[in-house]
Amino acid sequence: MNEISGEDVFKAYITSLIIDGKVKDALSILSNFYKIDEPRIIVKRVKGHMKNPAIYSLNKKTIYVQSGEYYNNPYIILHEFYHHLRNIGGKHRGTEDNADKFAENFINSYKKVVKYIEKS
Repeated sequence: MNEISGEDVFKAYITSLIIDGKVKDALSILSNFYKIDEPRIIVKRVKGHMKNPAIYSLNKKTIYVQSGEYYNNPYIILHEFYHHLRNIGGKHRGTEDNADKFAENFINSYKKVVKYIEKS
């Protein structure tokens, strides 16, 4: 079986916090890790973006989650955090593909750690 790295454990921990509804804790830890300001997170429908489960507002440095059902979805939260992370000098520098890969990377580490624990 593949070895579990410290990075895998960190990413699995962040993912588990989100799944457990401790999203603000996860965002705080991520922000400290990347040495950036913590984004706000608000459950609110944003006019003009109703089809998106969540969006990131560059101007307000806020992740808007369209409904509570998406609040503890690690893919959505990590995807939007990536947009916050890539906000450099007030300009959006992150692509959707890279945001997807960022989120998938955390989730894959989570799955790897869970699988490792289950086999132990």
